[in-house]
Amino acid sequence: MTIIKINAITVPSDGGDELARRFAARAGAVDDRPGFEGFELLKPTDDRLTWLVVTRWADEESFQAWLSSPSFAHGHRSETPKEGEPAARPVGVSSELWSYAIAGGTAS
Repeated sequence: MTIIKINAITVPSDGGDELARRFAARAGAVDDRPGFEGFELLKPTDDRLTWLVVTRWADEESFQAWLSSPSFAHGHRSETPKEGEPAARPVGVSSELWSYAIAGGTAS
């Protein structure tokens, strides 16, 4: 059964473009993980400051295996600063992980 994991990331109003850039730089990094079914980065279209990272997994075990993998640690480490530049700060000011199972809908 597919499970949905949503990382709700609160981003300052001037930080959304940087968040999108960082996700684009890692595009495809999780695609080959066993049990991974899909990903979307959702940008708010109203005054909200919360962006949603929506991932779909075959099961909880697949998601947990990714969380404990070296590729997860690598993708979520701070960027290495270039010589003479300060380290990049986190873009989000807070985040929350939400977990869902599909309870209904239509086939796509």
